[in-house]
Amino acid sequence: MADHQARSGGDERPSGIPAIRWEEPPEGPVLVLLDQTRLPVEEVELVCTDAPALVEAIRSLAVRGAPLLGIAGAYGVALAAARGFDVPEAARSIEEARPTAVNLSVGVRRARAAYEAELAGSGDPAAAAVAALAAARTLHRQDAEASARMAAHGLALLDELVPGGGHRILTHCNTGALVSGGEGTALAVALAAHRAGRLRRLWVDETRPLLQGARLTAYEAARNGMAYTLLTDNAAGSLFAAGEVDAVLIGADRIAADGSVANKVGSYPLAVLARHHGVPFIVVAPLTTIDPDTPDGASIEVEQRPGFEVTEVMAPQAQVTGPGGGIPVAPLGTQAYNPAFDVTPPELVTAIVTEEGAVTPVSSETLAGVCERAREAAIG
Repeated sequence: MADHQARSGGDERPSGIPAIRWEEPPEGPVLVLLDQTRLPVEEVELVCTDAPALVEAIRSLAVRGAPLLGIAGAYGVALAAARGFDVPEAARSIEEARPTAVNLSVGVRRARAAYEAELAGSGDPAAAAVAALAAARTLHRQDAEASARMAAHGLALLDELVPGGGHRILTHCNTGALVSGGEGTALAVALAAHRAGRLRRLWVDETRPLLQGARLTAYEAARNGMAYTLLTDNAAGSLFAAGEVDAVLIGADRIAADGSVANKVGSYPLAVLARHHGVPFIVVAPLTTIDPDTPDGASIEVEQRPGFEVTEVMAPQAQVTGPGGGIPVAPLGTQAYNPAFDVTPPELVTAIVTEEGAVTPVSSETLAGVCERAREAAIG
């Protein structure tokens, strides 16, 4: 079960927003999430005490973003174990909450493997719960470390591709601290450029239909004092035509073995525009987002979201009259096409920046190489 707790005084929250945390009050452990559906109007925390509450938070996008979903999935398994619920059942339900983001299953499987290994060895469910929590915390820490390394590698690549500083970066959806154990993926690179005095302008796609760019990226950019401008998604073409974009930086929810990138719908058109205008198109994602078991883009399952997200505007604290809980913007009964993601082929991707460095050109061979080097480094 879950409940919301309003937090007043939003400006008191540090720029490193705690999107997720584990707490152990007297009544039992809980997973606390910053409810991203309520931003930027108010900062409200969602307290989850069981796996079904977390599953609902994931499906409703209260918690979202590939790396953070992996962390949440791991903590969800630990929560089920600590509270004495059926761990395999909880793990399955969490893993199936959203199909496209591979990090979710990675996090769930890591925590479940730690739980089952300890249980098999000691036969002690309490010790197994501790092991699951340790695995979740390790993943959380590793993601924060990966975020910092991606920011450094990404800024170095930007300086190489667009020398002289004064970077004008176009981004899509939200890829900052709200999706990460650290400062994010693509937005972390832009933030590094900002701190180094080399960010001239952050162009923020609003990201229809749920406006994660307008509601979340602009929120993070403002909190960090970045120079940013919001634009409607369909204005990006004119921005490229005017020569106002030096690079496109996006995140990823799943990267296939051949380098095809699934990301928030609207990313693929940006890649096409970037190629036409000779602008680098850079994907920033941790190695956990690379899925060697998915051979190519056609094999990526793309989540289809409810039509009311398109036919209604979802506005926090606004008066609602539509069947989906939003403000209707289309005639009643209108059908909507609403894929959550689209897939960009590797030939349109200039580079994929991971914590182990930039992969370019993007191909099955170069991706396999960086994954193998990371495995060897972990063993060594």
